[in-house]
Parts: sequence; structure tokens; C-alpha cells
Amino acid sequence: MNDTPPPAPHGLGRNAANYGDREFALYLRRSFAASMGYSKDALSRPVVGIVDTASDLNNCHRSVPDLIEAVKRGVMLSGGLPMAFPTISLCEPFLTPCSMHYRNLMALDTEAMVAAQPMDSVVLVGGCDKTVPAQLMAAVSADVPAVMLVTGPMSANRYQGERLAACTDCRRYWARYRSGDVSEERINEVENALAVTAGTCGVMGTASTMACLVATLGFMPLEGASAPAVHSDRLRIAEEAGRLAMGLKIRPSEILTIEAVENAMRVLLALGGSTNALVHLAAIAGRAGLRVDLKRLDAMSDETPVLVDLKPTGEGYMEDFHFAGGMRALLWEIRDLLHLDARDVYGKTLAERIGDGTHFVDRQYIKARENPVSPVGGLVALFGSLAPDGAILKRSAATESLFEHEAECMVFNGVEDLAARIDDEALDVNANTIMILKNAGPLSPAGMPEAGYLPIPKKLGRQGVEDMVRMSDCRMSGTAFGTVVLHIAPEAAAGGPLAFAETGDRIRLSVKHRSLDLLVDEATIAARRAAWSPAPAPKRGWDRLVHEQVMQAPDGADLRFLRADGG
Repeated sequence: MNDTPPPAPHGLGRNAANYGDREFALYLRRSFAASMGYSKDALSRPVVGIVDTASDLNNCHRSVPDLIEAVKRGVMLSGGLPMAFPTISLCEPFLTPCSMHYRNLMALDTEAMVAAQPMDSVVLVGGCDKTVPAQLMAAVSADVPAVMLVTGPMSANRYQGERLAACTDCRRYWARYRSGDVSEERINEVENALAVTAGTCGVMGTASTMACLVATLGFMPLEGASAPAVHSDRLRIAEEAGRLAMGLKIRPSEILTIEAVENAMRVLLALGGSTNALVHLAAIAGRAGLRVDLKRLDAMSDETPVLVDLKPTGEGYMEDFHFAGGMRALLWEIRDLLHLDARDVYGKTLAERIGDGTHFVDRQYIKARENPVSPVGGLVALFGSLAPDGAILKRSAATESLFEHEAECMVFNGVEDLAARIDDEALDVNANTIMILKNAGPLSPAGMPEAGYLPIPKKLGRQGVEDMVRMSDCRMSGTAFGTVVLHIAPEAAAGGPLAFAETGDRIRLSVKHRSLDLLVDEATIAARRAAWSPAPAPKRGWDRLVHEQVMQAPDGADLRFLRADGG
């Protein structure tokens, strides 16, 4: 009697439907696959799935078809069968209320397709800022061996003596237009000069930040974080992703450890990266039963310098970072702060990936520890009576003179109210006013949009005001800048203290003490709370599911039932 268990199914033998006759299920599958022209030899090979997120409504992903062809080449050169399949594609400018509202839907779609279809491993092809975290959340939950392949950043354009790339330069020019410094003719001309190649935003926005964090976590080679979308290296990286995925056995759950998450937090701080990345990292970690501790972030921020000099906090672009040495050069500079034994999809430790320091580095864009862009990290967490569960400030993009600030506030009760009143000449604001947007968090109908970067009122812009303290329970683009407090938790729609802030209240911000306080007595707050009632739940569909399940920003705004610990 042979007690040897049968080999585990691979390729098309995986995840067969159950008709009560396994052999018939596989026979049926092979018959239908044969209709696509595959040979028996091809159908006998290991299958590498390739997530296809190309869409006519996603400019960041217009290079995806070329990347998929390169991935397929890598898989076939390694003896496997590549099979691409579509999933939801997300792009911020083309979605309402915002792409964040659909990040978890994309994660759910991707997880289901990766887990249900017959593949031995998967290459996740994405790039846009919500796409990459959605795919990694899915990979961790499905726990199928996975390689990440990002589309890469766009290249900066040369325009009338300056370089431009979306979207920091978009915001800079638009602010000048609002203040009257740029004409309508000029702003219309600039519109076609801001994004001129394939790829994600060319600055250290959310897409680029997430690419760097995914590489740090170990889901793709280090150079894959920054190679330009239109460079031939990007296609070679895609081919390598196909080769790597073929025969890959290491599962996401083996890579995503608390040490890997802390390494990503260090890199986020050293990059001066996007505030959005913190929400996404919390969501990714939550899929593995791990938590991002905002108190720990503060401690790390005080000992982690900002070393990368890119927009929106500096002067360079992602292509400059790549050719300056990229992630390897940055990680080498902060190696003493990292968990060097964390392993990647190759099975290599972070120490092995960084190397021995013999790499090239351009100090114009990647600074040495003794000459940092800032001696402390780019992000801080704030706590207090306005934000009991925390809020985030990107101090590397803020005005230092506003770090300690107390003033009366002007409250906007949602994005519609903001749009209706911000440029009213009678709006009672000055440069000292703290502007607050509430009812725009993950539980709100707004879906946590990138509206936290409240525009400077036109009347103040004309006076030369370039920055003000602004606060909200939503997010801002990673390409934005200014003294902006974000992700206030609990949010207003959940009945957090922000719900009870009213115009004329005094607010105190202290970066030094990491505090954010609503200076209103308890009796007044209690009276306001008694008069408050939550908005009605949406009637149906995805909106209803989000309303019932979405968590707050410190937990990544994920859906409770999708987390490893159930929330």
C-alpha cells in the first residue's frame, strides 16, 4: 500500500469547480481552455496570473498592455503559462465621489479573482495611488505568492525654462491662477504641459510613495520603485517580474511581518512621503493582523531624517530620485534604523538587497545623514480633544511658523459647503484663521476625498497669503503641500469631536507637544452632542456596505469584515 500523498495540484489543476467528479471538472476546464488555442503542453505548465488594470479611464495605466506583454515574456522564458485577467481599475480624476471610496472594492475584487482562479502565483500590475494598496491588501488576504509591478512615474516635461510634472506643479499653478498671478490664457496653456508621458505623478506623491514602500516591504526589486514609466528599464523589470513569479513559493504572509511594516514606516518618514501612505499601510498591515501604531510613528519620526529632496517638499522629480541611486541609496543611509533581516520575495534579507555601499548616489537628491533635508521625519501624529484617536500632519510640507498656532476657526460642513463659500468675499477669515472641513471622512458620502488641502480663499490669495492652518477628517493628495492636519479620528460622521466644532471656536495646534485641541468647555460640547444625529444610511449597494463596515483612518479605512482580526 502506498501512503505517499498525491502531489498538490498546480496550474490549471488548481481551484477546480466541484461537480462531484473532479476529473470531469478538469476535463471540462481543459476543453474550454483548448478553445483559446492552447496546446496540451501549454496547459500542463504552472500558471502565473497577471492582474490587468488597463482602462481608458485610467491615464496612469496606459502603459499596462506593454508591461503585461513583458511579464508574459518572462513567464514563458521560465517555462510557465501566463494568463492575464482584468480587475477594477481606479484613477483619482475619473471617479466620484473619489477613488478612495472604491479602494476596498478593488481589493475585494482582486482577492476574489486571485483566490478563485487557477494560478500558482500572480503578478499584480498597477500604479495609481489607490490601486497599489488595494492589490497588496488583496494579495495578503488571498495569500497566493505574489509579485508587485508598478507602472512607474511619468517623466518631467520641459516647459518655458522650467520642469513640470503632475500634480504638485498643477496645484502650484492653480494656486497662482486663483490669486490672480496667472492669466486664464496661461493656465489653459499649462494644462497640456503638466502630464506628457505615461505613468503616475512624477513627484513623491502617493503613487510614488507607495511604490517605494512596496519595494521596502519586499514585494518587488528595489529599482522597481522608481524606474520611469517610459524607460526601457521598466519593461525589463516587468520581464523580471514574470521570471520571479514563475516557481515563486514565498507567500505574502511570510513577507509582511511587523518588522517589514516598521521598515516601511521608516522609509515613509525618510522620503517625506505622502500622508495617504500611512492610511494604506495600516490597511495592508491589518490584512495580516498587524497594526500601525501612531505613537510609534511619532517616536520614529523624531529619529528619522528626511533625506530625499523631491517635490512636493523639495525640488526634484521621481526620475531624479531613480538616477540618483533610488531606493538602494536611501536604504543604505538609514540602514542602522532598519530591521535588516526582513526578507523579500527572492528570500533575500534587506541587508543583502541594500548591498555593501558601493552604489552610485547623487547628493543633490538623496542627502547624507549629516546633511539632511530635515533632521526629523516628514510626518507626525497629533492627539487631543479634537482628535482622540489621532490626526496626521506632514510637517515636511508645512510652514514652520504655523507649527504652534491657536486661533478661531471657520467650519465648512462638507465639500459642497466648502465649494459654495470658500471664495465668498464676505467670508469672515484672515490669514490667522484655522479653516476646518468636516463630514468628509471614510464614513461620509464624500468617501474621504483628497479635499483636506482646502484652497486659500481668493481674497486672501490676492493679499499674498500662501499658507494657512487647515484641518479635516479627509485626506489630501500626496502631491500637495501646506500646513494641513488630516485624518482626524474619530471623524465627524462617526460622532467624533470634530462633529461638534463650530465657526468661532478656538483651536490649538502644537507640533511640539503633538496635540490638537478644541478649546470649548465640556458643557457646550455635551449640548451640541445631544442635538446631533448621524446622517441616514445609504439605501443599497456598495455605499451601504461601506457605511456598515468602514473603519476609521488609523485602521486604514478598510472594511471591518475583510481584516484578519475582524476589526
